[in-house]
Amino acid sequence: MKQSAPVQLITKFFSVFKYSRVAIEIVWSTSAALTITMAVATLLAGVLPAAIAYVGQLIVDAVVTAIQAPSESKEAATRLTIFYVLCEAGLVVFITGVQRVSTICQSILRVLLGNKINVMILEKSLTLELQHFEDSEYYDKLVRARREASSRPLSLVVRTFDLVRESISLVSYGFLLFQFSPWAVLLLGFAGLPAFLAEAKFSGEAFRNQRSRSAERRMQIYLEMVLTREDGVKEVKLLKIGKLFLQRYVDIFLRIYKEDRSLVLRRGLWGYLLGLVASAAFYFAYGWVVFAAIATTITIGQMTMYIAVFRQGQSSVTNSLTAINGMYEDNLYLSNLVEFLDHKVSETTGTQTEGPDPQDGIRFEGVSFYYPESARPALNNVNLHIRAGESLAIVGENGSGKTTLIKLLTRLYTPTHGRILLEGLDLQEWDIDALRYKIGVIFQDFSRYQLKVGDNIGIGDVENMAAQSQIETAAKDGLAADFIQHMPESYETQLGTWFKGGKELSGGQWQKIALSRAFMRSHADVLILDEPTAAIDAKAEAEIFAHFRELTANRISIIISHRFSTVRIADHIIVLDGGEITEEGSHASLLALEGQYARLFNLQAQGYM
Repeated sequence: MKQSAPVQLITKFFSVFKYSRVAIEIVWSTSAALTITMAVATLLAGVLPAAIAYVGQLIVDAVVTAIQAPSESKEAATRLTIFYVLCEAGLVVFITGVQRVSTICQSILRVLLGNKINVMILEKSLTLELQHFEDSEYYDKLVRARREASSRPLSLVVRTFDLVRESISLVSYGFLLFQFSPWAVLLLGFAGLPAFLAEAKFSGEAFRNQRSRSAERRMQIYLEMVLTREDGVKEVKLLKIGKLFLQRYVDIFLRIYKEDRSLVLRRGLWGYLLGLVASAAFYFAYGWVVFAAIATTITIGQMTMYIAVFRQGQSSVTNSLTAINGMYEDNLYLSNLVEFLDHKVSETTGTQTEGPDPQDGIRFEGVSFYYPESARPALNNVNLHIRAGESLAIVGENGSGKTTLIKLLTRLYTPTHGRILLEGLDLQEWDIDALRYKIGVIFQDFSRYQLKVGDNIGIGDVENMAAQSQIETAAKDGLAADFIQHMPESYETQLGTWFKGGKELSGGQWQKIALSRAFMRSHADVLILDEPTAAIDAKAEAEIFAHFRELTANRISIIISHRFSTVRIADHIIVLDGGEITEEGSHASLLALEGQYARLFNLQAQGYM
């Protein structure tokens, strides 16, 4: 049976609240004690206002009685009045303390929860594949999750507690008002409904606007980075593109601002107009109670109490509906976090820590790979055997598939077709940590960590990064030891410019640090260098690779380089073109073939003449 439009709207509205359970679970797991304390404080804060209003009635009636009492009983009436005043004062002090306790709990929880959510996001990020970070749509999910994830769960729980508190207050107010008239209770309940419905509509619109802007926000962040990071400032100044990028930043802001301004104006106008409905209801009730007091159907104390209760009750209705709207909005934003955390990541099924045939080396069997949404393969039907102890050089023009091949070998990607074997075992059957423990790799776009020199090198082998002798040996192998010794604090020197006292290195020095990081993996059976010496002079390069051959004498080594002085020392060379192996053999045999390798070699040789 098809639902009517209003029913569909209500169903859609309340379906969003399914994320409330997630928020409560997260907050509870952060600190059960603080959550319970907030809950108790909420219950007390809900009951006490009605009690204060009731005591207020008793005070007024006691005052009237004391005024009208004969002289012999006036003292007793006065003492009763003072007693009621003291009771009200005690309740006010108590509710103030309860509210303070709740505020303290919220403040502590906000800090703890912010850290917990960020840790959850980072832990999830560690499970993702490289392709997730290269996917702009998925990156948008990450950005949306991080934007407000740390605040929304607590906000949702606080608003839930607010709703519970206001609901308890409303029940107590309703009980008191019912004694006056059941119609007063209905008037109290429905007065704020129009404003609530309007606010729900605008909350949904605000969320949809924010969600649709992920790409624009990301562009703003990128432009900020280009204009403020040291690695971009040089070209910004030299190319005079600062004003261009700044204008693009401002243009994005203005587009977003116009949308937000329109929403704020419409939200404010409707909020004001519909708020008048609530005000009209209050003053109608106000007059009703006053006329009842004039007609002597209620006492002056009761009149005072009913007016106060209706005003406070109206405030509770407004606060309740605001809390529901806030919970609705929090649930919308929380869906971003849940969507990110629930994203299915292909499980690493491998459990093996060694292969059946260590001497078999590495095999590519009919390996093809397509990047997402690409009709052309990055690698196509690659067949390759790298024997144990053999050195392989990969040659090819940019975009030929060299780095993609390495990413497949390190299981950063999974082949679309075919399989890759190490020691006679499919890579998918290897335990991922065991596999990567056996492989040392440095990519051409290596990271420049804003860490101390020793840490920059030591993280190449996390399990031994405290072993100073191993770090120094790796630095020597990577030709970094000489300049490290001349640095202010040697291996304790802070690198980069992000932190005070940090020292920036030249491109060649950074590359030697990265090489040292690769050499830190002395246990690795496979060492891979992807354009490792692009920023190093020819003399240093020759020295590095001469030493590299010594270090990898009994291990598999793979080198990607455009310098044929490096390539020619390899036992085996392959030429990649358009994702396919077009030539392979030794340096001498490939020159004799007079194909693409010979052509590239001769072109480079002419450049040195």
